[in-house]
Amino acid sequence: MKDIEQLQSEAIAAVAAADTLDALDEVRVRATGKKSELAAIQATMRELTPDERKALGQRLNAFREAFQVAFDERRGQLASAALRARLETERLDLTVPPRRVPPGRPHLLTQVEHEMLDVFVGMGYQVAEGPEAESGTYNFDLLNIEKHHPARQEMDTIYVDGFDDVVLRTHTSPVQARVMTTQQPPIAVVCPGRTYRADAVDATHSPVFSQVEGLVVAEGITMADLRGTLLAFSRRMFGADREIRLRPSFFPFTEPSAEVDVSFEGAAGNHGWLEILGAGMVDPNVLSACGIDPERYSGFAFGIGIERVAMLRHQVRDIRELFDADARFLARF
Repeated sequence: MKDIEQLQSEAIAAVAAADTLDALDEVRVRATGKKSELAAIQATMRELTPDERKALGQRLNAFREAFQVAFDERRGQLASAALRARLETERLDLTVPPRRVPPGRPHLLTQVEHEMLDVFVGMGYQVAEGPEAESGTYNFDLLNIEKHHPARQEMDTIYVDGFDDVVLRTHTSPVQARVMTTQQPPIAVVCPGRTYRADAVDATHSPVFSQVEGLVVAEGITMADLRGTLLAFSRRMFGADREIRLRPSFFPFTEPSAEVDVSFEGAAGNHGWLEILGAGMVDPNVLSACGIDPERYSGFAFGIGIERVAMLRHQVRDIRELFDADARFLARF
């Protein structure tokens, strides 16, 4: 018993003297581990009488309880001291200026879309938007696209599974139809948004792309108004010295229709034309289907691919770069 009392005094003194958590753990192993003097004393219990074993067991338990209390208290003190020291050494100096974080900015497509909209809003147009999942009525029927037109086949159009005649809109022209069925002329709107086609992905095609379409309906609107509008747009977007030309084309919802090219001058001094959009006078059948009198009103419409404008203005050769989120590409704009 005297040996146990002495061991307890020495162990508790060693606990109090430990100045680190590692040193404290060494004291625990030395005082209560399998090779400690306490373990050697406990091993002698099988040689004692029952009364002696009981007395020795009580004394050993008292030792362990006293040691554990002292150990836990010292461990808490050392852990707090270690935390304070760590906080002192790792303290942040809030007076030091932070590292410069470059400001974020809109994606290139968003920048170009906003510039395009600014041009038309400056001309007096309003911005109109509509759903991306659209009924065949607005996407096709009201736009003079007949039931068996190739554009309505699944090889070109993405149909929404589980719904009859609901598609992911193939252009933003359905927004024009929605405006014409709910508003009376004069109308001047631009319709930005994503559109969808069943296209394979390559350098110039994507199943998801963006458009800005425009519509003007009023009395006395002519092809000259369309040309003047597109010339003003082209000069704002591509340069004040640009010219445009209109080539005959066909779209179901415009008659006559035209492909529009803008002039350019290459780095080598060569001149040429680049196609930028499709346009035309709104077909009288479309006006009638939307409840507008074609005998009184006329109008023009145009559709511009935002990706197309971005690629032309910034010399982007592969449309996939606009969607890959490559930080090196994004940092250029």
